[in-house]
Amino acid sequence: MALQKLKDFDPNYREALEGKDIHGFSVYAQGTDEKVGTIDDLLVDEEGTFRYLIVDLGFWIFGKKVLLPIGRTRINFKEQRVYALGMTKEQAENLPELTKDMTVDYDYEERVRGVYRPSAMASLETAMPLDTPIPLDRSDSTAKPAAPTPAKAVAQTSATYNRDTYSYQQEPSLYDLSEQDHQDLRLYQERLVAEKRRQKTGEVSVGKHIETETARVSVPVEKERIVIERHAPTVSRTTVAPGEANFQSGEVARLETYEETADFHKEAFVREEVSVRKEVDQETVEAEGTIRREELDIDAHGLSIEDQTGRKLST
Repeated sequence: MALQKLKDFDPNYREALEGKDIHGFSVYAQGTDEKVGTIDDLLVDEEGTFRYLIVDLGFWIFGKKVLLPIGRTRINFKEQRVYALGMTKEQAENLPELTKDMTVDYDYEERVRGVYRPSAMASLETAMPLDTPIPLDRSDSTAKPAAPTPAKAVAQTSATYNRDTYSYQQEPSLYDLSEQDHQDLRLYQERLVAEKRRQKTGEVSVGKHIETETARVSVPVEKERIVIERHAPTVSRTTVAPGEANFQSGEVARLETYEETADFHKEAFVREEVSVRKEVDQETVEAEGTIRREELDIDAHGLSIEDQTGRKLST
């Protein structure tokens, strides 16, 4: 039975309590004006049911925090007080201290319950019966309870409890929430909440790298060359006129020759454009779970009861 602090069980508990938060309420010994301490926190079980108040005993034992079972309390919201039924300073000294970050397990609870169980409280009940009523909204906080009635006989039983089978219902005197004493405490209900959480599923990096290859190109080029042809005159041994023959030596003609050469160079150009973007695909995810809620059990012995809405409650 895992116990949690109320704020850990429901971070939005203040909205659910609608102004009925008892954090910081003063704790007084039953029927007296003697302040015991203050409410530091509340513990609930896995179903959200109140099980303990964490009491800071600063006024009695400085710095010590103890657990007070919810069934051993009466709450006065008007005066912002919690009355601890049968609490004495000696009892507070015998309670195990609750330190920061301590896990409240079965063994620790058994030590607490051992102090509060009827056999341990027999002498206290003789002095002041626990069933003596104190009105919740009575303005006179110092008013004494009705005269003690004869003490109830406390049966000295050899009842034992097993960690594997123990339930809080076995000890209603410690954990029952009576309508008279706790009429403003809330019932919790679980609900299935669907939320979206954005998480990273991967990443894509886009980069460039260089690949090399051998390219071949060809281009035709022209080269000039001199061709000298000799051939016989059309009229063999034709005699020229006197003075027509011009004999000379040296250069008689000049021709320039040219040739083309290939000029190769590289140039860059845009081969392709790439666009990178993200697209969102949407899908519907369904979830199914079992949720719990608390309902009132009313024993009216056959009487007809209606709530404030006029709805008849089942008895």
